[in-house]
Amino acid sequence: MSDILVLAETENNYLHSTAGELIAAGRKLADELGNQVCAVITDDVDESSFKNLIHLGADKVYVISHAELSKGNIDAFVSYLEQICIQINPNVILTSRTYMGRNIGARIAYRLESGVAQDCIDVEIDKNSSRVIATRPVYGGNAVARFTFNQDDPQVIILRVKSFDSNEIDTTRNGSIEKLNISIDNDAIKLKLIETVKEESEGIRLEDAPVIVAGGRGLGGPEPFKQLEELANIFDGAVGASRAVCDAGWMDHAFQIGLTGKQVAPDVYITVGISGASQHMAGCLGSRNIIAINNDADANIFKDASYGVVGDWEKVLPSFTEAVRDLLKS
Repeated sequence: MSDILVLAETENNYLHSTAGELIAAGRKLADELGNQVCAVITDDVDESSFKNLIHLGADKVYVISHAELSKGNIDAFVSYLEQICIQINPNVILTSRTYMGRNIGARIAYRLESGVAQDCIDVEIDKNSSRVIATRPVYGGNAVARFTFNQDDPQVIILRVKSFDSNEIDTTRNGSIEKLNISIDNDAIKLKLIETVKEESEGIRLEDAPVIVAGGRGLGGPEPFKQLEELANIFDGAVGASRAVCDAGWMDHAFQIGLTGKQVAPDVYITVGISGASQHMAGCLGSRNIIAINNDADANIFKDASYGVVGDWEKVLPSFTEAVRDLLKS
């Protein structure tokens, strides 16, 4: 059987958190098929990261090197990945639904004349055909659908971030690390990086926060978001917002959660003044626990909430914040 190929992304010279998630998904498929999990990674990280991929569940690690790869040049990644696929002929390719992963996944599928399943939240093996069944949200998150492939390998699947939990580190696992010498035509790299502008930000990233406190139009203006930030800081979490809030200019669109914003999957997702429209819920579908505060008992958010409070947020939120602060102190 061919291998399961995983694109292990890096960020600021460190292994990206999605690498472990993809390996966990690949391990699930490989164990059912009797395959190996192979990870592709650039050489712009410490060599300990290569071993970490093995400890997370990979059987092989392919290390690739090119000046454009360290810049995040997607053209270069696609060219390299195409050559690797020609060499090892994987039957499944997994990427994350990050900016880089979703672009590379779609383009490599085109290069290899294969299909691609986008924004998936689960994968499993069809016992009859031994092909992958990919599960993904549809209709703005109101339903989920299961897809499979009917063409020759490879099967390209782009997984939503945090759909899988990384496996525990196992330092006893052994595997091979191979530095590939692949030659690609520089003329194939059409994309040229002119300048990188980094936006300074404070605190934890929205996508990485274990707890998110999100506000909606029901807050009435930008000032109440300072209270949401106070609660988020107690949890070492982050603040998010609905599209209506961002469109109104109360918060920057970088904080927007939803179908047209960021997809998040925190351990706890606290909403204040959010009605729970399907477009917003599509962005927090993977949250393990949703806590809703809304004065409308019929708000759609309560259908998905693990816990809900019907009441005026101006009365509920201060009491809730103080209760959380006291509980965490004790």
